[in-house]
Amino acid sequence: MDDYILNIETSTGVCSVSISSGREIIAGRESSADRSHAAMLTVFIREAMQEAGLEFSNLSAVAASRGPGSYTGLRIGISAAKGICYAADLPLIAVNTLEIMSLMVIGDPGIETGRHSLLCPMIDARRMEVYMALFDHNRNQKGDIVAEIVDKDTFMDIPQENEILFFGNGAGKCRDSIRHKNARFIPGIYPSAKLMAQPAAEALKEGRFEDTAYFTPFYLKDFLATTSKKKIY
Repeated sequence: MDDYILNIETSTGVCSVSISSGREIIAGRESSADRSHAAMLTVFIREAMQEAGLEFSNLSAVAASRGPGSYTGLRIGISAAKGICYAADLPLIAVNTLEIMSLMVIGDPGIETGRHSLLCPMIDARRMEVYMALFDHNRNQKGDIVAEIVDKDTFMDIPQENEILFFGNGAGKCRDSIRHKNARFIPGIYPSAKLMAQPAAEALKEGRFEDTAYFTPFYLKDFLATTSKKKIY
């Protein structure tokens, strides 16, 4: 029997839903309309399920983007995911939002990455702060996810021969501050439910589920009110 997963991504201004089977997306909806999450999420879920020809009882799990990101957006997405899990007795999967963004870069044949390239997804955290982490080209996270005010010294501990690809809605405001010699900025990258199939399928296969009753989004900024002093690499 095929495993079907409902994927929900609401961590930024984009609201998206997809249905995946293995690593394949079989249905989906997405909108970048401002403040559309509360109004559109349940509509998108219903339409995607109808397009896939599925009932909630046909699903194997529900996957939601866990953050970091918008407090309100994450709360809406996780609340919807939890409600469906409770009603249909399904396990809950949480997917790292920054990993989802990295998958959009890794999976784009038009974006060249080398063996020593590092990926740095950035989500706008208001003012001059961003949520960010570093990944290698195999999706391995290098160091912690941090809330950081980026300045000219932020990435200077990374060897200058390493290319660093910056992307996401927080990257643009950091462009003038980053002094790394091999910095490269990639436009048009954002977290989307259409990129969640692979990590969700891996979590399902390995049985990596969240406690539906107690799971909360990874807001990050609630716990890091000041600039992180940790090295990011």
